Amino acid sequence: MRIGKKKNHIHVGMRDRIFLILVHAYLLLSLLMVLYPLIYVVSASFSSPHAVISGQVWLYPVEPTLEGYIRVFQNQSFLSGLRNSLFLLVCGTLCNIVMTILAAYPLSRKKFALRKPLMFLFVFFMIFTPGIVPMYMVIRNLNLIDSYLALILPSALSAYYVIITRTFFESSIPEAIYESAKLDGASEFKVLRHIVLPLAKPILAVLALMYGVGHWNSYFNALMYINTQEKFPLALVLRQILIQNTVDISSVADMKTMMELEGMRDLLKYSMIVISSIPILAFYPFVQKYFAQGMMLGAVKE
Repeated sequence: MRIGKKKNHIHVGMRDRIFLILVHAYLLLSLLMVLYPLIYVVSASFSSPHAVISGQVWLYPVEPTLEGYIRVFQNQSFLSGLRNSLFLLVCGTLCNIVMTILAAYPLSRKKFALRKPLMFLFVFFMIFTPGIVPMYMVIRNLNLIDSYLALILPSALSAYYVIITRTFFESSIPEAIYESAKLDGASEFKVLRHIVLPLAKPILAVLALMYGVGHWNSYFNALMYINTQEKFPLALVLRQILIQNTVDISSVADMKTMMELEGMRDLLKYSMIVISSIPILAFYPFVQKYFAQGMMLGAVKE
């Protein structure tokens, strides 16, 4: 006699089915809203200027060409801007991470006497930030105008990320680990270097990604503090390239020539968006497995 196995089925009511359908429809719509602009920008960057200006590009490149990328890389200041941005990305992010760790670790120690006053100062200056004019006067008085330090030092520390990192140290590293290290005679710097940092990979990945994206996309500080064109970061160089290719209607008598110039301008814009996004997109997969964990553990205090 053969006995069949009974399968366990979870009964889903009509209301739950409707709710799941609505959730899936909302997620699908959100995915399309985010995915389509990305596909359009990439497709437009590989299309001809005529196809871009005439609106023929929808989902795939029309009359494929690399003319936009060739024009961007032919610009003499592009490579110097790329080199400057990579330098600011690496040095600025390292400075941010070091400063954030050095500030967050003492604040996470409950025995630290100045913990509450310093935390109050961090929160106070996070809410009440100085204006553009006072900041510029400070940078000028320190003789940092036209220096990379003017782009790194003012943003060397973020109170928001200090709070997240401090909370991560408090909620994710047991107090018993600190006590056992102290019994073995380890100093605070040894505890930080050999115990805390190896266990803090998730929050370090979050800091590296957030600070790195900020340095890579920042151009306003460079616009204020950097005067030498050879020191311009990539974002500022791409902005100049786009402005230089702006069509002046009064100087163009032929309508066909004007349309070609306008199409080339749009093509350069899409090509520059793709180029400026590649480094961050290439860096993200290496920190993806730590990113979600670091954001959750650092944002919620147990």
